[in-house]
Amino acid sequence: MKNRQPRIVIIGGGTGLPVLLRGLKQYLVDITAIVTVADDGGSSGRLRNDLHIPPPGDIRNVLAALSDVEPLIEEMFQHRFKTSNELSGHSLGNLILAAMTSITGNFVHAIQEMSKVLNVRGKVLPAANQSVVLHAEMEDGTVVSGESKIPYSGKKIKKVFLTPKHIKPLPETISAIRKADLIIIGPGSLYTSILPNLLVPKLGHEVCRAKAKTVYICNLMTQAGETFNYTASDHVKAIYDHMSCAFMNTILVNSEDIPDDIQERYSEEMSKPVIFDTERLQDLGLEVIPGEIASEKDGVIRHDTKVVAEMLYSLLIDEMKKRNNN
Repeated sequence: MKNRQPRIVIIGGGTGLPVLLRGLKQYLVDITAIVTVADDGGSSGRLRNDLHIPPPGDIRNVLAALSDVEPLIEEMFQHRFKTSNELSGHSLGNLILAAMTSITGNFVHAIQEMSKVLNVRGKVLPAANQSVVLHAEMEDGTVVSGESKIPYSGKKIKKVFLTPKHIKPLPETISAIRKADLIIIGPGSLYTSILPNLLVPKLGHEVCRAKAKTVYICNLMTQAGETFNYTASDHVKAIYDHMSCAFMNTILVNSEDIPDDIQERYSEEMSKPVIFDTERLQDLGLEVIPGEIASEKDGVIRHDTKVVAEMLYSLLIDEMKKRNNN
């Protein structure tokens, strides 16, 4: 027990999850990434519709982030074709995952085989071994179907839900959650990357009853069409409104100002820094841990992978010490 690697489960999708994983894989930890399969846009959506497979895009990005191969191999895996024919817009990694699914007859087996090829540090698991459709009920009662369409509805989201009704999580995801020493939610789009995982029946239930400490990494910026004007506590309450429990213990908050020129650029997309309303977060029962966790590159704000990974690893070690002392 004391000699095994600490186990981390990370639940999310989109662009935020790979950023975090690149930092965490530098530590001696057992990582399991549980990734959304609700994407229906771009290359993933085309392959999903044409081949009737779960969308590979978010999985591809996570595999690349956790891979331990030559940079050129990773670049090839992530390469996106820019042609005037049917290949246009497809990434090579998506096509390889589609081909491997066809060869093995199973999307999960395809991910496992690609993990070997890419020497992935950890396990990458889809939230379900099938495509799911994400729907959003808006405050005016209308329903928008399709993950890629929801942010462009121009309406405020009341709740999201999945179809078909009978979606099963993988036994491996349930086992990973039960065995975890630390569970991390996010970062990622609230309604289209985070909640599609937690709404998978039984998966969300297991997160609710998990013994491990659960840490939420809220987005740094609001998103037009999803979280316009949301504070950090609004993000948390939206998750709790969709779940049967208040399950998160800790939230990491950004304690540094976003530069004015970056804010100005984001304001053109109707996006602004998330306000971390500490008192309201504490009223929700959350331990609030501040840190300078934002970094900027090419005008884009992301979580600082090294800083956040270091904070999470410190939390993990503290949890392990408590367990070993009990």
